Amino acid sequence: MAPSPTAMRLLLVEDDPDAARVLAKGLRERGYAVDVAGDGEIAIVQAATTDYDIVLLDVLLPKTDGFAACRAIRDSGCVVPILMLTARDSVESRIEGLDCGADDYLVKPFDFGELLARLRALIRRGRHPILPDRLSAGSLVLDTRSRRVRLASRELSLTTKEYALLEYLVRRAGDVVSRGDIAEHVWDEHYDPLSNVVDVYIQRLRRKLDRPGADSWIRTRRGEGYQLEANEARR
Repeated sequence: MAPSPTAMRLLLVEDDPDAARVLAKGLRERGYAVDVAGDGEIAIVQAATTDYDIVLLDVLLPKTDGFAACRAIRDSGCVVPILMLTARDSVESRIEGLDCGADDYLVKPFDFGELLARLRALIRRGRHPILPDRLSAGSLVLDTRSRRVRLASRELSLTTKEYALLEYLVRRAGDVVSRGDIAEHVWDEHYDPLSNVVDVYIQRLRRKLDRPGADSWIRTRRGEGYQLEANEARR
């Protein structure tokens, strides 16, 4: 079963609490950070105030339906990829969804595997560059499809959140990334900016990556954030 291609923050717009809970749970298990909105008006506000990587938008919503919400998001200048979900399978409905600014359209009921594949395709075509199946920083190698991680001859066992954090750091190898940057792409709306959860997960990764007596793979830049070592000497 293929995971998400990278650490991504997703807005799920679904008014059915049970459906939203099941979808959000499945997506989080694949490494997505998921925020949930229960109606179109909330979705418009959240899309305008948060830098999402993709929006999963149901059509039948209270207050403002998915078509109107999609149009409002586009009218605001937001270019986030949007995948619309609906029980309406008519050609006219699909045309309306695409014409209001959606990038793709998936009819309910759908297979969860197909949903994941469509999300990956939209992310590849969206604002982010196409990512290879293999990412590396020195002797640290990540398989983005299987989420397997090797460090030289060692295979590392990581939790879903540890992997999402490490992949984000590898993609930004050599850059200093703030706690806010990390939280925005690896955690969801429930992240407490006053908590130390990012620091806790950084320490977990260090324990799995670093050898006793050696320099840490992840450097702390006081007052700025963290930096994954990208030196060629690490090869």
